[in-house]
Amino acid sequence: MLKKKNIFVLSLGITFGVIIGLCGSVFAEKNNGSAVTDTEVLPYEDLRTFTEIFGRIKQDYVEPVSDKKLLEDAIRGMLSGLDPHSAYLAADEYQELKEGTTGQFGGLGIEVTMENGFIKVVSPIDDTPAQRAGLKTGDLIIKLDEQPVKGMSLTDAVKLMRGEPGSKIVLTVVREGEDAPLKITLIRDIIKVKSVKNRLLEKGYGYLRISSFQSGTGEGLKESLAALKKENGGDLKGLVLDLRNNPGGVLNAAVEVSDAFIKSGLIVYTEGRIANSEMRFNAAPDDLLNGAPIVVLINAGSASASEIVAGALQDQKRAV
Repeated sequence: MLKKKNIFVLSLGITFGVIIGLCGSVFAEKNNGSAVTDTEVLPYEDLRTFTEIFGRIKQDYVEPVSDKKLLEDAIRGMLSGLDPHSAYLAADEYQELKEGTTGQFGGLGIEVTMENGFIKVVSPIDDTPAQRAGLKTGDLIIKLDEQPVKGMSLTDAVKLMRGEPGSKIVLTVVREGEDAPLKITLIRDIIKVKSVKNRLLEKGYGYLRISSFQSGTGEGLKESLAALKKENGGDLKGLVLDLRNNPGGVLNAAVEVSDAFIKSGLIVYTEGRIANSEMRFNAAPDDLLNGAPIVVLINAGSASASEIVAGALQDQKRAV
């Protein structure tokens, strides 16, 4: 077994050695034909260090570790070191992400992120076990049942919080203003998130609540506006758009919501180091409210796509 490990490590070293040798003797050409500078050449000394550490772990670590795990963890480390929003998604994690953006999944109904090794509540989703149990934006989850979350990945924590509908989980939560951690019991449920809700505040004035931006949010907004107009017996004189505790979601949904109220102009754009990362989204010439005034509500729990909508409406002087 040791001989096989040594052969594998030697082969890996030879492979990287060939790559290093090629990088040291050949200049890659950019798309515009200019030579890559010395600072852009593959850092072969650092790669040599990587292969040495990889080999040492394979040979000397207290228990066997698969090549896949070591390489996957290395990739995760590279991305997590860039910024809080960059992450590597394996196939099952990507599937979970897609489930979340369709508006139906099993679990607690809570948007979370990592902060200082603990699970931080971004916002509870409306009409879910998390909201009904009283979880609040800013709560820090330190235990899932009796298992500490310190050192746990966000993906592993989310997997523990999800489960069969009807099953129970106890969250230990640290909350600002409370002297001791709180123990909150939640019953898992199928989370079917209706991202848009509406009601008539008084004659002529409507209220729209968007809890998250999903693939169907744009269509849901149009349906809600139509329902408000029908209940009002005609066009609205004004609208309150509530994006408080909305953690964001699908970019296209944010564009659709903004476009529903803006007749022209830029909604949002993206840019990056490569050409196909540059996108511009402009408004189509229609306004579902026919220019009626809009008030947008946001708070510390409004993020990502919520900020795009609020910023676009403000920049185009369409809302306050």
